[in-house]
Amino acid sequence: MSDDDPDNRVERVIIIGSGPAGYTAGLYAARALLEPLMFAGYMSGGQLMLTSDVENYPGYPQGVGGPEMMMELREQAERFGLRVEDKNVERIDTTERPFKVYVEGEEFIADALIICTGAEAIWLDAENEEAQKGRGISTCATCDGAFFRDHEIMVVGGGDSAMEEATFLTRFATKVTIVHRREVFRASKVMLERAKQHPKIEIKTFRSVQAWLSDDSGLTGAILEDPRDGSTEELAITGAFIAIGHKPITAFLDGQIETDQEGYILHKEFTMTSVEGVFAAGDVVDTRYRQAVTAAGQGCQAAMDAERWLEDLGL
Repeated sequence: MSDDDPDNRVERVIIIGSGPAGYTAGLYAARALLEPLMFAGYMSGGQLMLTSDVENYPGYPQGVGGPEMMMELREQAERFGLRVEDKNVERIDTTERPFKVYVEGEEFIADALIICTGAEAIWLDAENEEAQKGRGISTCATCDGAFFRDHEIMVVGGGDSAMEEATFLTRFATKVTIVHRREVFRASKVMLERAKQHPKIEIKTFRSVQAWLSDDSGLTGAILEDPRDGSTEELAITGAFIAIGHKPITAFLDGQIETDQEGYILHKEFTMTSVEGVFAAGDVVDTRYRQAVTAAGQGCQAAMDAERWLEDLGL
């Protein structure tokens, strides 16, 4: 619904964030004639914009580049009426309906919100890291592991995710070196023991990545530092996976919507959050799968839930 004055327009649905979850939510909301408005953020397309090749998304038998896939999803949703602005949401106000969304000094009003801001991998910020993202350094073994068949690679981290990714990567790599800055691991005993016993896995403790080495072909190695005495060594690798955790992009919520201790949004019923009329989908709620296909499916669910909720309220 909207007033005659466009400045007072009340959007039926505002989608915050993009990526597979956001664009799919936009597609379904647009096809439901909800005239959705999306604030995609500065990096429209989310984490897949950092992925050079996607081979595990249905419908792309030859694989597809992450940016290309996001462009196609966006174009498809826009064809049905999704309006996209590549701006960041600074904060929201859910204390009363309709909700308020503040974007770069402007205020927008909406009956329903769908949050798809995702989660960003925590990087090491070692020397030369930015230049090698997507050129040998990844944060998703499931997404990119197959590209490193018959390579020697490294996994950085000491938790269950690092052990799981290292074990998974042995399907492709000739050798996997786990690098951890401490002697004690956060991983469960079962996961750690499985990694220790695997013939393709070597574990190096008291090591942190000081810098990444590369040439025109991509990643060639890493300089590892022993934090106890500052000594360094060079490890020759052509692939590296950083598995030190993810951080959900939820700071802008300012505690208005219930999250877990790490900041991931909690669902109350289906895709609705603790605030009625606010829905969430994708990696901003997903602590387990973090895949494009699961995010897209949940984006569809969130749009359908929002449509039904609005219909029930006569909005």
